[in-house]
Amino acid sequence: MEILVQGISIGVIATIGMDIWSIVAKYVLKWPTANWAHVGRWFGHFPRGVFVHQSIDESAPIPNELAIGWVAHYMTGIAYGLLYMAVVRGLLSSDPTFLSALVFGLVTLVAPWLLMQPCMGAGAFASRTPQPGLTRLINLSMHVVFGVFLYVGWLILP
Repeated sequence: MEILVQGISIGVIATIGMDIWSIVAKYVLKWPTANWAHVGRWFGHFPRGVFVHQSIDESAPIPNELAIGWVAHYMTGIAYGLLYMAVVRGLLSSDPTFLSALVFGLVTLVAPWLLMQPCMGAGAFASRTPQPGLTRLINLSMHVVFGVFLYVGWLILP
């Protein structure tokens, strides 16, 4: 039960950290932010049996897609927090470390680069986006921050 509560908690904290970094990067670095409506549209098409899109922009809108996208974003963060705690506390029988959290955050890049982006029509490693290099850099920075905040979450847990 303890791993469950810790995993949920650090997953939420890490996702909040990622969102804070996104806002900072938007205003300081002038980077675009994630379009959670697109993620919601992608998830919203699942019940219709559609998992791959030529372009998520051109796919039919889904009611409440922005809300669905935000919920999916936080549920994914929680799932990653749970997985991280299960691996570190359950399988390895150790406490989280900065390095293990950072490596885990980087490993989570597999999902957007090899699953989400290709299925949404953006290509593997964002290859079909207008600025693939920038998109990859943004993805990398977000997942590094996610990993850092997994560890921060662990440090501030009671």
